[in-house]
Amino acid sequence: MKINKKDVIAALETISAPGEGQNMIESGAVTNVVCFADEVVVDITINNPSLQAKKKTEVEILKTIHDKVYQKAKVKVNVKVEAPEKKPEIKGKAIPGIKNIVAVASGKGGVGKSTVTANLAVSLAKMGFKVGLLDADIYGPSMPIMLDVDGQRPLAVNVDGKSKMKPVENYGVQLLSIGFFTQPNQAVIWRGPMAAKALNQMIFDADWGELDFLLLDLPPGTGDIHLSIMQSLPITGAVVVSTPQNIALADAKKGVAMFRQDSINVPVLGIIENMAYFTPEELPENKYYIFGKEGAKNLAEDLEVPFLGEIPIVQSIREAGDYGRPAALQTETPLAEAFEELTRNVVQEVVNRNTSLPPTEAIKITTMAGCSAVNKK
Repeated sequence: MKINKKDVIAALETISAPGEGQNMIESGAVTNVVCFADEVVVDITINNPSLQAKKKTEVEILKTIHDKVYQKAKVKVNVKVEAPEKKPEIKGKAIPGIKNIVAVASGKGGVGKSTVTANLAVSLAKMGFKVGLLDADIYGPSMPIMLDVDGQRPLAVNVDGKSKMKPVENYGVQLLSIGFFTQPNQAVIWRGPMAAKALNQMIFDADWGELDFLLLDLPPGTGDIHLSIMQSLPITGAVVVSTPQNIALADAKKGVAMFRQDSINVPVLGIIENMAYFTPEELPENKYYIFGKEGAKNLAEDLEVPFLGEIPIVQSIREAGDYGRPAALQTETPLAEAFEELTRNVVQEVVNRNTSLPPTEAIKITTMAGCSAVNKK
């Protein structure tokens, strides 16, 4: 018996490929039909890569041709899979009004991560950005002291019929910290789920308003809190703080590796070197590399991530943090200029990072002759 191609096409119009609403012919899944005597060859393309979908497609075509065209037909089905390209996923739940979320991390404690974060936040505010800061260091919250709001409490405000926390504001920075809800001599002894729940409340039950940047001061290391935050929020990028010494660099390298894991995939905006060198007040031209020279800079080159800048060991930074007046508030001092340059570099890396996102997600930030601005949509 000679099989008619029109009969085969008519039969295939009665079935659809897995996941397709239209039949195999209308959807364009069937790309070719060849008939020769009692033989039929059907070429079909589907977008479901599973073995089950391929087998089901082949069986349905065989059965349909045998039932509707010729029971003894010799049918060969060539199934090709062309899965649609997946769009980049934005992890977590976005917070309306917050344009960029930057995580500040360190591989180990004691490298000055919180000090750098506080000064970065203040520098951004000085540049005219709207800035929020979440103190996510649950077990060692220090931001209330550093921003001189220790002892204050967030107020409850009504937003669209829901009660939310209003962050405490100082120096142009809105702040939420677990330190607002604990006593100074009270240790936070929580398991991971409790800490994650507290962080989620500060993130999603807060009235952050419109922010250009929300900075996250992460705990040191690579642990449960980091994973919880990265599952909860679409992080724009991460900044890693380290000192130049080898033991700190080894942990900083682990911090970068954490963000680069396929399951996390948060862009690393760069590495900051804190405590880069010591300059005595009486010898302002001298630099003493107490912890080693340019260790973090070399690490950035090795890992092929941007080097964002270096901050020296200066007594006034420690004093400023202890008294709640971040050093970046100073004007026309080498220290303030160092934080300003560091902040400009972070903003530029956020610009570079956002140019790779779809237009609807991109944040239009431009840098102009020593200052920065946000083009608000």
